[in-house]
Order: sequence, then structure tokens, then C-alpha cells
Amino acid sequence: MAEPVEVNRAEVLAGIPHGFLGRRGGVSTGLVAGLNMGLGSGDDAAAVAENRARGGAAVLPGAPIVACYQVHSPDCVTVTEPWSDAERPQADALATNRHGLLLGIVTADCTPVLFADREAGVIGAAHAGWKGAIGGVTDNTIAAMEALGARRGAIVAAIGPTIAQASYEVDEGFRSRFLESDSANTRFFMAGKPGHWQFDLPAYVAARLAAAGVGRVEDLALDTYAQADRFYSFRRATHRGEPAYGRQMALIGLSER
Repeated sequence: MAEPVEVNRAEVLAGIPHGFLGRRGGVSTGLVAGLNMGLGSGDDAAAVAENRARGGAAVLPGAPIVACYQVHSPDCVTVTEPWSDAERPQADALATNRHGLLLGIVTADCTPVLFADREAGVIGAAHAGWKGAIGGVTDNTIAAMEALGARRGAIVAAIGPTIAQASYEVDEGFRSRFLESDSANTRFFMAGKPGHWQFDLPAYVAARLAAAGVGRVEDLALDTYAQADRFYSFRRATHRGEPAYGRQMALIGLSER
């Protein structure tokens, strides 16, 4: 019997089709074994397509997945119609009020954030790596949702599987970028070995969301690096000297009326 797709869900998004997927339940083999949904992972295209079909069916059966070509930017695209993989715009977040499709974000340590305003019927999804996070990708997603009728205080946001502070070592130059942006960001760094720090990316993203005025934020507190059997991790693959790594996907949609 095939392993079922593991779907991690957030309480704040209860009742809204969504899921933070991992590597369980897919058909890929080798270094990217499992539910690899990354088009740029070097995996067999047919396996990725099957994984995406399985992942989508586990969240909102029959709905097409709409994703962007992620480039670690702060940019958010408003989705009015589904597009093909070949037509993906370069961006790192999506927002829509369209029913019957799934917004998808791929990650492999960076923070996936799913958003919803139930009252307005508006959803969003953001890929918040450190560059996108400090650049304002979550702020831009909220703004795009507001343009579709969402109300900032009614928006809830969930943070999915992300590299945790204990697993995310950075150097002094990295830390300096964040302190130059806001000296209060020192609270997201814990001293590590000489000249290095441990960065709390999910806490930083959560703080940005709270500062933006969203109604509620939930962090699932799942560490991609530490749980190799459940999640893909770019940094773990790098530390192991592996030439390839998979990507998991976060999905959110609005059911057909």
C-alpha cells in the first residue's frame, strides 16, 4: 500500500483547504525520495508531476496548483486565472479571491506562510527566505490581499516547516544586515561559535506578521533540518555533501462555491 501524503495543518486555517506538505507520500526516489514537488530539483519530471497531483488531491481535490518561479524577492502576484508551469511569473508570493484553485509555494528550509481572510474570501501564500522576509514579502502579500477586499485585522497567517534557530548558523555579516534594518532584530540571534550566530527565521517572520497587524499568527514549529524523514532541507543536503535536494510545498485554496 502506498504511503499516504502527510498534510500538516494549522488551527488558524481550520475549515479552509490548506496543507503544509513534507516528503511523505510521494513517488520520487534517490536523494529526493518521497513527495518532491520541486520543478527545479533535477528530479524526473513525471515523478514531480505525480507528486504534485497527489499533494493537490490531499488538500483540494480537482483544483489546479498555481505557483510562481521563486527568486527570493519581496514580490507578490495576484492570481485571476490559473497558468501553466511554463508561464510562471517571477515572484515569491501569491494572492487570490478565486475559488477552485490552489496557491502553492515550494520550500526547503525557507519559511512558507499561508494567509486567509475568511470573511472576505481572500487567501495568500508566501515564500519567505531571509532575503524575501527582510525585503517585505509578507507585507506585500497582505497588501495584495487588501486590494482584493481583505481586512488586515481579519487576516490569519500560519508558518509552516522551516529551518529552526538551532539548525540555522549565520555569520556576523548576515546578522549585521538585520541589525542595520532594525536594531531590535538582535532578539532573533543567539550567540553560537566565535563569529557566528543562530538565526530564528520563523520568529522573525512571525514578528513581521504581527507588526503588520494581522489578526492571528500560528507557527507549527516544524524544523526542516532536524527531521530528515519528514522534510527536505537545502542546508542539510549541503552539510552532507549531497548534489541534490527536494522541495516540499505549502498549499491553500478556496473551495468551489
